[in-house]
Amino acid sequence: MTDSLHRLYLVRHGDTEWSDTHRHTGLTDIPLNNQGEQQARDLGDKLANLQFTHCFTSPLQRAVKTCELAGFAEAAESDADLLEWHYGDYEGRTTSAIRDEHEGWNVFRDGCPNGEMPGDVMARADRFIAKVREIPGDVVAFSSAHIIRVITARWLGLEPQAGRFFLASTAAFNILGYEHDKNEPVICLWNE
Repeated sequence: MTDSLHRLYLVRHGDTEWSDTHRHTGLTDIPLNNQGEQQARDLGDKLANLQFTHCFTSPLQRAVKTCELAGFAEAAESDADLLEWHYGDYEGRTTSAIRDEHEGWNVFRDGCPNGEMPGDVMARADRFIAKVREIPGDVVAFSSAHIIRVITARWLGLEPQAGRFFLASTAAFNILGYEHDKNEPVICLWNE
């Protein structure tokens, strides 16, 4: 990879009460718990020596606080395209509880009643990627798991359903970039 090909660092927020219990947390504005705050500070240590030309964050407090505690608040720009999937009727519910009623349900394929469908999230991911690809230099973005997974799928030219293959743990960062040129998008590092 050449120096002229920038990278996108996607950072998932730290732990929250709902992430710890595996509840779908879309637009409900849940704060970080104590462990999540420490994870965010630890992320700051890992990212401290990197230079970013732009920093974006979801407007939700779990991403904003992670960004702040990691040391990027001054440079951060809020971007609504980084909001987590709107789970509609499935907000606050676990996948197993949803599957008790809708066998085999998968958010990346089936979407959420009274929330977003995969195409809706794909459109937001595509807008964000288009913006990032116009920015020279490395970019860092703080957000939530499912939107990060769809952004990754779309970065690679895959349908949003492929997001199911990219597990994104709390307080982990991921690096998307290119191999030889911008026609060859790749994952440089995953779930660090």
